[in-house]
Amino acid sequence: MQRSVFPPVTRRAWLAATVGTPALPGLARAQAAPVKIGLVTVLTGPQAAPGTHLRDGFLLGMRHLENRIGGRPAEVLVIDDELRPDAAVTKVRAALERDRCDFIVGTLFSNILAAIIRPVTESQTFLISPNAGPSPIAGRGCSPFFFATSYVNDQNHAVLGAAANDGIEVGGTRRPIRRVMIITPNYQAGRDAAAGFKSTFRGEVMDETYVALTTTDFSAELAQIAARRPDAIYTFMPGGLGVQFVRQYRQAGIAIPVLSAFTVDEAVLPAQGDAALGLYTGTTWTPTLPNEQNARFVGDFLTQFNYVPASYAAHAYDTAMLLDSAVKRTGGNLADKGALRAAIRAADFRSVRGPFRFGTNNFPVQDFWLAQVGRRPDGRLQTEHVRKVFENAVDPFAAECRMPAG
Repeated sequence: MQRSVFPPVTRRAWLAATVGTPALPGLARAQAAPVKIGLVTVLTGPQAAPGTHLRDGFLLGMRHLENRIGGRPAEVLVIDDELRPDAAVTKVRAALERDRCDFIVGTLFSNILAAIIRPVTESQTFLISPNAGPSPIAGRGCSPFFFATSYVNDQNHAVLGAAANDGIEVGGTRRPIRRVMIITPNYQAGRDAAAGFKSTFRGEVMDETYVALTTTDFSAELAQIAARRPDAIYTFMPGGLGVQFVRQYRQAGIAIPVLSAFTVDEAVLPAQGDAALGLYTGTTWTPTLPNEQNARFVGDFLTQFNYVPASYAAHAYDTAMLLDSAVKRTGGNLADKGALRAAIRAADFRSVRGPFRFGTNNFPVQDFWLAQVGRRPDGRLQTEHVRKVFENAVDPFAAECRMPAG
């Protein structure tokens, strides 16, 4: 478990951020106890790239907030979940019981979120997810101690289904998509991906293939796609899976359009290189969205880290701003859980996405975009918004949520 403000990791540097700044009126007592945040993400193994984006986005938010949350000094404990549910639970329990964290922020993967949600929420600690958004938690499993600043997993995929119905630009011509083959990993988010795409796509799904999370060779699946010749491929291949899939797709010489979510994004574009150019994705955010908060975030992120941020970083940055707004709204009081919940729900901050609010299940109501991989003026690759597909979208599971009293 790494304790960090930004960027030092030593305990002396970690504690240094808690002193030396004048308190806001009425907060003198609260200043004695810094706001503690456990930041859970994957920082080892093949999925470390998007996990690093998540960490760096949150820590950039903390830097913009001068390492304070709602006027109180803040401490961030960076927790590497190792993409292992058992390790995540052990480390998160330590953050709650030993380190007395006031908030837990995470995770990247849905299986890790599923492992930690009970120990966090049962302790009446607020858990804020800047990425993972499994549909069961958005619906009947909703919790008054859980919020997501990202989406329900299905939603980004539904963007591509709707966009396919309207046609996709291929070679300068908008081409209708009527027949699709789906390929995703065999875990909850993969199943959510297929379900999300199918929920809006009006054409024929020719086949669905579910591969192991450890897959590195897609030759058999790509050969089948080439032989059956659908109008498009729909895929969800996060992290290292996406690097291998996109490279092998280009190497196979397949000219069939690829629609995807979390397969071509800024976390993996440096490794995919030009093989990703022109591929489509569905998203809540791109570096090119035209608003002042986004311009500041992207510019400062590039300056600080020298790489282009992905949505994992953008959502994590928004999470830092959300927590700041909530604690500020309560006057620094973390003890009144009802008041703190209401303050989080108010979402009184400027999002890098533009308009942002929470729905009845504590998931965002927001816009979604069709985006395409392009080249920045500096030569690096990024996703670029093409057209808005959904406006003020409410996830399809919100109606199933009967929010328990907190």
